[in-house]
Amino acid sequence: MAQQYRFDKEKASRRPGITPLKDAIDQMLEKYRLRNRFDQSYVVAHWDKIMGSAIGSRTQKVYIKDRVLFLQIESAPLRSELVRAKFKIIELINREMKSDLVEDVVFI
Repeated sequence: MAQQYRFDKEKASRRPGITPLKDAIDQMLEKYRLRNRFDQSYVVAHWDKIMGSAIGSRTQKVYIKDRVLFLQIESAPLRSELVRAKFKIIELINREMKSDLVEDVVFI
């Protein structure tokens, strides 16, 4: 019978002085002041996941500049609905990013 490997977190240990990759990347983003730009590109890349596929498929352009989210929506009824839900969009994005990345939304 074949044995299966099971990872035991309690028995696993890191050597002192070794930094996990996630922590190293976070330190690099903070050191070179790239955190804000990284978060902006994350929102653009994951727009479908954050807002859902129905809104994501009807969005032509998404970008953030100076803490303002710019959206180009091809559907007029959807645009008017999103104008009314502007604060909900801001809340969703800021909750996803765990920071105050967006202050306003502009529809172009």
